[in-house]
Amino acid sequence: MLSYKENLDWLFTQFPSYQKVGLIAYKPSLVNIQNLLNLLSLPIEKLKYVHVAGTNGKGSVVNFTASTMVEAGYKTGVFTSPHIVDFRERIRVNGQCISEQKVNEFIQEIRSKHLELGAPSFFEITWALALKHFIDENVAIAIIETGLGGRLDATNVIQPLISVITNIGLDHTQLLGPDRPSIAKEKAGIIKKNIPVIIGELNDETKEVFEHTAKTQNAPLSFVSYPSAIQFPERNKMLANKIIQGLNSCGFALTEEHFERGQLNLFKNTGFFGRLQKINQDPPVFVDAAHNVEGVKALLKVIHSMNCQDLHLVYGASSDKNINQILSLFPKDAKVYFCSFSSERSCKKEDFYPFISNLAFQACYYSSPKDALEAAQIAVKQGGMIFVFGSFFLLEDIFKK
Repeated sequence: MLSYKENLDWLFTQFPSYQKVGLIAYKPSLVNIQNLLNLLSLPIEKLKYVHVAGTNGKGSVVNFTASTMVEAGYKTGVFTSPHIVDFRERIRVNGQCISEQKVNEFIQEIRSKHLELGAPSFFEITWALALKHFIDENVAIAIIETGLGGRLDATNVIQPLISVITNIGLDHTQLLGPDRPSIAKEKAGIIKKNIPVIIGELNDETKEVFEHTAKTQNAPLSFVSYPSAIQFPERNKMLANKIIQGLNSCGFALTEEHFERGQLNLFKNTGFFGRLQKINQDPPVFVDAAHNVEGVKALLKVIHSMNCQDLHLVYGASSDKNINQILSLFPKDAKVYFCSFSSERSCKKEDFYPFISNLAFQACYYSSPKDALEAAQIAVKQGGMIFVFGSFFLLEDIFKK
């Protein structure tokens, strides 16, 4: 049998992923995934699901919810994307990544049926693998994060106990639509007939879209409202708590103590990392996967609340992001270290160069995230902080040995 690396290399080559190549990997249709599930004879109706869509916060909400379930003693599957270091991060049960052996066996099966499959995407293949793993493991519930959009996302073949939409921002507008109502309509495609839906944001631009879709599907609809001072990490926790309350109505036995312990034991229970994660104590270094306008805006609000006197930002972006708008959000007293990362989608030096001399803050460029972080660690003063963010790829380079 081929090695794990050889099989994974084949998967990336045969079925390019959005994470690696961008728009050309996106296949907005449910036909391929339905054919794939039929060919593999996967009884996906055996499982119970929570289905989570939205622009930002999906991964956090999924894992906050999953960690609570684990604390309550339920075997819990988690499907998220993209991965940061290892492909297997996408598919976990009670915090344990799927084994290399199971990935190998599945890819061998896919390769043997290659000609029958047509042209499924990397994401569709990975999602089918997740479903098979969760069925084999007989999980009590699977908490599922959509890829892009919702209506035509491969994950939209499931019938969940609860549908969740975290929020709507202007990301992937080339695929999902030019404005928030258009994007909301695509995300609202996960709303199913008679299945409760929770919206993690009450927004005048999108409220009507969700109300109309929910009414059409006869789906009980609720919006989560937050105190104005609450920032995104706490908002995500409040949304997860709302999901837990909904699951109690579906027959699960979950308490506030389970929820509180779930947040304390988040990494142990789910393997979730890379979200406002402290990776160094002196000087303090935090990493976060904020990569679009709304995500960066939310992260910077959290940073502002920390009252840092010497702020250093290590930033790298994919070339499809609105860099100009994102940079306009950066604090003027920050020192910024632009960097490229090891992906063909990375912004390069020439992409950053027009901004370096025209910004209100101090900025310089480095060819790798580790070089940029090293420079920041040398420059930071006592009491200062360093934040590394801008792309999952950037975090991958930081965490790689």
